[in-house]
Amino acid sequence: MLSEEQCVNDAGAGNSRSPWWERLPEDFWRQPDGTELDARHPLKIHGTAAIERVMRTSLSATVAASALMTLAKPGRLQREFEALRFYEPLARAADASRVFLPPPKDIVISECALPGEDIHRLQLRFASPFKPLNPFARPQFEAMQRNAFAHAQHWCHGDRPRPTLIVIHGFAADPHWLNAHALSLNAFYRRGYDILLFTYPHHGQRAEHGDWFSGQGLFGSGLVAFNEAPLHAIHDLRVFINYLQGRGVEHIGVTGISLGGYTAALLAAVDERLAWCIPIVPAVSPVDVFLEWQPTGLLLSRLMRNQGIGVAEMRGLLAVHNPLTYAPCLDGERMLIIGGAGDRVTMPRHLRLLHQHWPGSALHWFAGNHIIHFGRREYLTCMGALMDRYSGL
Repeated sequence: MLSEEQCVNDAGAGNSRSPWWERLPEDFWRQPDGTELDARHPLKIHGTAAIERVMRTSLSATVAASALMTLAKPGRLQREFEALRFYEPLARAADASRVFLPPPKDIVISECALPGEDIHRLQLRFASPFKPLNPFARPQFEAMQRNAFAHAQHWCHGDRPRPTLIVIHGFAADPHWLNAHALSLNAFYRRGYDILLFTYPHHGQRAEHGDWFSGQGLFGSGLVAFNEAPLHAIHDLRVFINYLQGRGVEHIGVTGISLGGYTAALLAAVDERLAWCIPIVPAVSPVDVFLEWQPTGLLLSRLMRNQGIGVAEMRGLLAVHNPLTYAPCLDGERMLIIGGAGDRVTMPRHLRLLHQHWPGSALHWFAGNHIIHFGRREYLTCMGALMDRYSGL
């Protein structure tokens, strides 16, 4: 079992000035893993882990098939890897201000009231002025239509500015009802919080016509587009933060599940206006995740061999949007990381990396996997306590 101390030592080995992707062992994705809950809840943890290994294969096949649609085109793979090298120096500089450029302040956001009696809901939309950082990605981005518009659903009491929780969904898990159920958002609303449910690029109303499923464009548009999508998400999230502050909201926090947790952690490295950050089951090193999954592991290994690069270099090519690359803007006590002891989509070792990177942060384990969250009530209680502490409620 990979202990927290071992994880810290591995990430800190070698030259302390070298970036995290060079300090992390090449075989990080293959190392044994576990948590202190394994011995206390063996059936729940090992049972849910076994179920998830089967489910993970289907997810991995979907990701691999989406990626191959673009990378299999003649000459595309070589061009993609050449263009990816644009990002590594930016990641190595670890200066978030050079990567995440602030959005304009004068963006007009439309509001459309949605039906409902218990919760006042507004559908928010604006034309995103985001431009890809890498010139290689711009023609493809400019050809997109639906992805060029940002969307969010805002649950607002409407009586006065209230502390607001931004919620970022996971890959292919954009339905608002799904995230509302998973995080008991109705209860947080009744508790006095406003909620803003953000739609990630390439998902939901942002998915292009012809996409097979919500989220396909995230992996199906190429490796460079995959690098640009989190930058696009952060840009649009900052526009919504501007919108909330324009309505007088003083306390704004963020949470997210899986891809949403990864993005929430990244936002905490970019925007100092956040009052708290609560990533749930975030995959902190995507390259290591893809190598462990199958068949994405076979596909990525073959692509790297084809280009003559190793695991550390591949991590560096995708590190421009990694929360480990940048110093957090928040104090550690404002951060809570939540992970599943039986999670085999995002192994526990990933959460330990983030916990190490955020000194003073809290790490909470539940007895479940990426989808089945035994002990959800306990971690929602921890979430609520942290939010209340820094929300002014």
